[in-house]
Amino acid sequence: MATPLALFLDELATPVGTMLIIVDSAGTLRVADFHDYDERMRKLLARHYGAEGQGYVISRAPLPAAVRSAFERYFEGDLIAIDAIPVATNGTDFQRQVWAALRTIPAGETISYGALAQQIGNPAAVRAVGLANGANPIAIVVPCHRVIGANNGLTGYGGGLPRKKWLLEHESKELRLF
Repeated sequence: MATPLALFLDELATPVGTMLIIVDSAGTLRVADFHDYDERMRKLLARHYGAEGQGYVISRAPLPAAVRSAFERYFEGDLIAIDAIPVATNGTDFQRQVWAALRTIPAGETISYGALAQQIGNPAAVRAVGLANGANPIAIVVPCHRVIGANNGLTGYGGGLPRKKWLLEHESKELRLF
């Protein structure tokens, strides 16, 4: 039996609620979610890594200084501070393709699910892009909050629509909608 992946959890107070942030032993970000969505986070962990105790184990430990600092600077207004945080996920190839594309959306800009599907070269995969977006385990750094509906409306967000709205307003008072 393979050794479970060692993960380390810490909390970070933010203007939109306490975040649960999980890194691996190399300090690579694996999960960033909100405390009131802990159950969702644990379901995503199980989906990506297997059962807790078998596929992964979580211990409490302080965040690496660089990760904590990047998040704090982001919330203080340095919107690109999070861009250098290394991330790793265990999703499908398609999900990881969508999540990589999300990281190319600049702060202050939004994109529709359809435009994101076109960007990854699969314009017919709008719904699959939406599902991959919803399965993203790394909030803010993999900015699924920047994806909006074709009508420029706010659509679902794993952290709740009020947070999505706050994040978009934080990133730009004048959103550039596609």
